[in-house]
Amino acid sequence: MQKRILDSEAAIDADDTSTWLDLESLARVELSSEDPNHPIEAAFRPGFGSGWRAASPGRQMIRLIFATPQALRRIRLVIDEATYQRTQEFALTWAEAIGAPHREIVRQQFTFSPPNTTQQVEDYHVELAGVSIIELQIIPDISGSPLLASLAKFQLA
Repeated sequence: MQKRILDSEAAIDADDTSTWLDLESLARVELSSEDPNHPIEAAFRPGFGSGWRAASPGRQMIRLIFATPQALRRIRLVIDEATYQRTQEFALTWAEAIGAPHREIVRQQFTFSPPNTTQQVEDYHVELAGVSIIELQIIPDISGSPLLASLAKFQLA
């Protein structure tokens, strides 16, 4: 008999058959800001720290520019907020080339209300071919409070 004890995150992903892209080797990333203690690589590699966090408050942008265009089937975003009650908005767009128009995949608002609602998990199944750029815009609090954007996971397959 083979046996394996799963931590809670692994148990959630046990039925996950996606092969996540190695974003660090396939793309370069452009960011509006980054807390050196919470680099973007932490969102690309689950289990590597607590994810990405902005260094400055307000609207933030994370842009991935692929060396070669990618076909995307799945996008997973996880955002944790255990401290502040707030309504966050994010928009996810993609483009076929630098300078090409961006197409919106999704724009969404979500209200965090700790201690009850502290995590937003978005898992999108898409059929996108020839993706050269994918961009995530985050407004951490639509009311304008000076809060920091964060992202626990940013995964593409």
